[in-house]
Amino acid sequence: MASSKILLITGVSSGFGRALAQEALAAGHTVIGTVRSEEAKRDFEALSTQAAFARVLDVTDFDAIDGVVAGIEATVGPVDVLVNNAGYGHEGVMEESPLSEMRRQFDVNVFGAVAMMKAVLPFMRERRRGHILNITSMGGYITMPGITYYCGSKFALEGISEALGKEVKPFGIAVTAVAPGSFRTDWAGRSMARTPRSIADYDALFDPIRQAREEKSGKQLGDPQKAAQAMLAAIDAENPPAHLLLGSDALGLVRSKLSALDEEIRTWEALTVSTDNPVKA
Repeated sequence: MASSKILLITGVSSGFGRALAQEALAAGHTVIGTVRSEEAKRDFEALSTQAAFARVLDVTDFDAIDGVVAGIEATVGPVDVLVNNAGYGHEGVMEESPLSEMRRQFDVNVFGAVAMMKAVLPFMRERRRGHILNITSMGGYITMPGITYYCGSKFALEGISEALGKEVKPFGIAVTAVAPGSFRTDWAGRSMARTPRSIADYDALFDPIRQAREEKSGKQLGDPQKAAQAMLAAIDAENPPAHLLLGSDALGLVRSKLSALDEEIRTWEALTVSTDNPVKA
């Protein structure tokens, strides 16, 4: 087994967060998990009296995050790995979905993750070591109609992760964006926020997508336990990847997207380079 680490994982009550916490505890790591209630705190800490610690924290309570992280550093120990897992999916056609839904989606999926990173970075930077995993999505590479705000938030987190990785690499800190495909979590079930339909023009496009998603929920190919094991392998790696796809569906869809993008770039290459006008010496 690799050396024991202290992991701080946001959103450990269900889904990837819960699976990763359980696998990490089984591997001998210490886990601090953020939860949303005292009941969830007791439930999580019951997983291990020695190594499971919970903190009640909403990642959109930005003013509270620094204090919680400083408290963990002072009482539990140095955070070796931050896993930004807390997040949810918003389903809704963009024209139908109010801006308030977009703000909420970005507050949780982007701003909450960034606030957590900003809280742990001073400690990691001082120690010249650390690893941040941001759970993004294949929706941070590929897009589907009807989850526009969600894809936007995951594209944002992918870009932030990659750029941050370049900023902190000199300090021995790694950043990995983990992009899962479809897994048997609550993402498409009770965890998804859905904007009510209002414009009939979108019915033909959107209704079959919503129906397929609902029918597939709980039957997805991806196993959260195996995803957790893959994440632990990335954490244990000497040179962790900047990007890690999880699931054969993510692999196929992202490769297809990159191929289509390359083809489009080639198609429009002449127009692209036509804008150059070298300055004469």
